[in-house]
Amino acid sequence: MAAPVHDLAIVGAGPCGLAVGIAAKRAGLDALLFDRACVVSGISGYPTYMTFFSTAERLSIGDVPFVVPTEKPTRRDALAYYRALVKHFGLEVRQYERVERAEPVGGPEGARFLLRSRTEAGQLRETAARAIVVATGYFGRPNRLGVPGEELPHVTHRFREGHDDFDRDVVVVGGGNSAVEAALELYRAGARVTLVHFGPSFDRNIKPWVLPDLTNRIAEGSIRARWESRVARIEPEYVVVAGPTGEERVRADRVYTMIGYMPETGLLEQLGVPLDPATGIPAHDPSTMETTVPGVFIAGVIASGYDANKTFIENGRGHGEVIVRRLVSGGMRGVGK
Repeated sequence: MAAPVHDLAIVGAGPCGLAVGIAAKRAGLDALLFDRACVVSGISGYPTYMTFFSTAERLSIGDVPFVVPTEKPTRRDALAYYRALVKHFGLEVRQYERVERAEPVGGPEGARFLLRSRTEAGQLRETAARAIVVATGYFGRPNRLGVPGEELPHVTHRFREGHDDFDRDVVVVGGGNSAVEAALELYRAGARVTLVHFGPSFDRNIKPWVLPDLTNRIAEGSIRARWESRVARIEPEYVVVAGPTGEERVRADRVYTMIGYMPETGLLEQLGVPLDPATGIPAHDPSTMETTVPGVFIAGVIASGYDANKTFIENGRGHGEVIVRRLVSGGMRGVGK
């Protein structure tokens, strides 16, 4: 391998991936980050006007204060903060470069892994590293309804803002925070909204300042709700909903399936890391975040497997420190410089 060998390759430049990069930088390690999109792409994909549930202090990383004039930061506040951190710490991030394959190898200068990545322009690159951190975040693979018509072009798993659907009929599938906030934003932008959820009411973790607003909109008929109902199929202009009283065709110019995501574990599987079949949690030591494959670590929400609600920025940001502590204790002290 002619290319330099990096001490650490971090796959995923979300907040938890950045926290690993910052900890590595402070320890004198040569760390390189990859992201298939932009820095903190998961947050970039949030609804345009979203406000976080957490306070700014709990979203901060790298011991750098996250200062905002309000109690809770917005999506725009967070994007500015994390961009500033990349610049402040001089992190090397390859944006819009997807790591397609990772495998153990033997090589010069102690290289243990080879990563093959593809840039946005289609260029293939190889990178050697002594250790790998997989921090691919929450938005790996969207959960599927598994119904006919799900691949139609007016069906989407991501919501940005309501203006695009002004004066249109919209169906939102789901009962969690993402679905609730999308339904409200769409209603405020002038869309005619129907919310479809398989449960008898909203999920229990709905933001407390959001729930009364939506409850009132449903009570007055501004937003229609179909409880204990499931999408049976999606047609070009309608969604067929199966509920307690049978099937109903609901007019829909757009369908938002806000039913969560599955972690992206392909790289871990390539590297031979076992996944718990019931929980989806990669086999690892929580005290070091090292998997059963030496030199392969996980950080952030991927450590929670299928239950993404167990790991957030506030409790995933500390993974970087324990990973780097393990690397340094194992003798890696900036040897790639």
